[in-house]
Amino acid sequence: MPKLTPGSIVRLTVDSVIATAYILKGSDGDVILPKRTTEQAFQEGEEVEVFLYEDKQGRLTASATLPTVTLDAYDWAEVVEKVEHLGVFVNIGIEKDILVSKDDLPFHKSVWPQEKDHLFVCLINDKKGKLMAKPISETIINKERDKAPKDMLHQPVSGHVYRASKIGSFIITEEGYRGFIHHSERKKEPRMGQLVKGRVIDVKDDGTLNISLRPRLIESRDEDAEHLLHYLQNNDGEVALTDKSSPDEINEALHISKAAFKRAVGKLLKEKKITQENGVTRLIESE
Repeated sequence: MPKLTPGSIVRLTVDSVIATAYILKGSDGDVILPKRTTEQAFQEGEEVEVFLYEDKQGRLTASATLPTVTLDAYDWAEVVEKVEHLGVFVNIGIEKDILVSKDDLPFHKSVWPQEKDHLFVCLINDKKGKLMAKPISETIINKERDKAPKDMLHQPVSGHVYRASKIGSFIITEEGYRGFIHHSERKKEPRMGQLVKGRVIDVKDDGTLNISLRPRLIESRDEDAEHLLHYLQNNDGEVALTDKSSPDEINEALHISKAAFKRAVGKLLKEKKITQENGVTRLIESE
């Protein structure tokens, strides 16, 4: 009879049936399969394939629902709870949620996963034998990921962040490719586990996608112009800035770069929505 280890999938025999559970015969004693967790009906003597885990009381328990996340296989798991002193809990499809330790999460809690985010994890047993979920490592990613084709260039792409860092964000795309978002290609650092949508700006020789979350230039120009227009409309129709203003002055007032400001000004001047004179950009009131 196989050794019963939390996180493993084994075949056990139904030894007896009680009102609330099926009692399965295990090498280390009985294992409970709660009836509330399955719609199947089993008979004494029937062999059942089950997933093993420990319930909240530490009792070895069986699930007839076999998760795709196991000790030997990675898959996506939804984050269902964040506990700051522990980490986050994920749902792998069984009654009990599984902990991802804070030691396997980013140092800065601002980029920790939130509820509804998804982590690519496998299961492990820690030193005390407790079943845990562990995010995929860069080593495993490099061994098992698919290589993106060159025709992905300029294509829209989406995926979940599996590693968050200041230099950039690493994602697994919906197609299974590894993607990298340099910090200059994002306005804000995404959370680990967050779904992001962008476009491919390069396909590396190793099949890694370089991805940008920033809009294309024409979209960016429109967005910057809307931002400046909104500011003027809410600040008496003027701002003491022009193309000659310093980057720091522009950033302090509008929270955008000088390049973005110049793009916005150029568009609004062309549309005759603003004027610039004596160091001031003014909104032209529509008749």
